[in-house]
Amino acid sequence: MPVRIIDLSVPIRNDPNKIIQAQVSYQTHEEGARNFCPVFGLDPQDLPEGKFGAAETVTAVTHAGTHMDAPYHYWPTSEGKPARTIDQIPLEWCYGDGVVLDLTHKQRGELITIEDVQGALRKIGYKIKAWDIILIRTDTTTKHFFEPGYENMHAGMSREATLWLVEQGIKVMGIDAWGFDRPFVDMVAEFKAGVKDRLWAAHWVGREKEYLHIENLTNLDQIPRPYGFKVAAFPIKIERGSGGWVRAVAIIEE
Repeated sequence: MPVRIIDLSVPIRNDPNKIIQAQVSYQTHEEGARNFCPVFGLDPQDLPEGKFGAAETVTAVTHAGTHMDAPYHYWPTSEGKPARTIDQIPLEWCYGDGVVLDLTHKQRGELITIEDVQGALRKIGYKIKAWDIILIRTDTTTKHFFEPGYENMHAGMSREATLWLVEQGIKVMGIDAWGFDRPFVDMVAEFKAGVKDRLWAAHWVGREKEYLHIENLTNLDQIPRPYGFKVAAFPIKIERGSGGWVRAVAIIEE
């Protein structure tokens, strides 16, 4: 059966605003020849037109670009046991039925509540089942990725909404924004004003309930229907990693 693949991932690239923490250096074909040939006692002119393989060197935090947070990112333990790192998570969690929840009406800095999530589900007439992959659509990444201030432009998940999804049997959820929680500037300001229980609260759900979330998704607006499609979001296998880069895609059967 023919399928359509929608790319839900942003690129790893040089970041002029220093919020994605990635740097890419590029080796040309000519540089490849100059670097390769001395190792094997060859001269670059021994190769066709003095060219060899192009290559890139990437220096990036594991939480750069579209990436998945492992339970170990949130806390050393989860559900009273050592928290799993990204190389230990069950890959079965990373492929499943996708559900897009449209929360584009939420403004920057706002909390996405249980009522928001349940209202989005009622709007599309869908009942969550265990192992669904929930995609929180804010359109922040799609519209503003790499703009100055991108890290402060999104609404974020509340502890209560995150916990409710996990309690429905959800193991993987994601958001098209810089972070899963609200922007740090908002959480820190609130914390300093005396509200102590909302700092990184959605992340810290993972201390008591094991789950994964994806940040910096994009193109959720291009998925033609809110459910009835598959999501594949397999993280790079980094030993003992707290997270890993993901080439997330939606798979639509035509």
